Amino acid sequence: MLKLCANISMLFNELPFLQRYQAAADSGFKGVECLFPYAFNIDEVSSAVGRSNIPQVLINTSAGNWDRGDRGMACDASRQEEFRQSVKQALVYATAMGKPLVHVMAGLVPDGVSLEEAEEAYINNLRWAAVQALECGIGLTMEAINPIDMPNYLLSNQAQALRLLKTIGASNLGIQFDFYHCQKHEGNALAKFKQLLPHIVHIQIAGVPQRHEPNTGSLDYGPIFATIDASVYQGYVGCEYRPKTNTLEGLNWLPTVQ
Repeated sequence: MLKLCANISMLFNELPFLQRYQAAADSGFKGVECLFPYAFNIDEVSSAVGRSNIPQVLINTSAGNWDRGDRGMACDASRQEEFRQSVKQALVYATAMGKPLVHVMAGLVPDGVSLEEAEEAYINNLRWAAVQALECGIGLTMEAINPIDMPNYLLSNQAQALRLLKTIGASNLGIQFDFYHCQKHEGNALAKFKQLLPHIVHIQIAGVPQRHEPNTGSLDYGPIFATIDASVYQGYVGCEYRPKTNTLEGLNWLPTVQ
């Protein structure tokens, strides 16, 4: 059976953030993930995880200043020190929260910088981050995000992510495969999942193209769930979608996959 985790940055928004942990557990999810826990102190979020009795599966490194357009800093050589501080912050939080995976946000390619230069900065920064994370016993992820939703993000497709993963060569770094992002931009998401499976350490899902519940839209998740369930993948499946109405009304698909 699939181990579904709720992305509580998107789900249960009807509740204050720290209350969403218990709401996810009460709704039958096996774990939680979130984008950025940093608005709360470490004791607050680690206590919320503990009370819910389900694990924190994934967090992101800080995006920087989201309101000003930041989407991570890993590909910006001019912000190396800021990037390193974001990694150190994420590892401190992750250690207190049960050592979830940490998604290292790649960031937008800086103005005036070529893709090749941005990739070189990303490679160097991820190699450094992987060493720091390994010392903490924490795994890192990298994710291709579709350029329709996030133009100019460094990682935009699965082939690029796999190429850079192999170039970085870190044992504690793997691919975060998001069916929504892959299908919306590249198509053939299930085939690409099968190709990348040996390198995938986390999965995320949402309906395509509007990013609502996975039983909405054009992507049929029946074969996808069956393939994941029959595969060697042992990790969690993150529900990173925006409910069409409210979270609880949209959970009618859960019993079909758990």
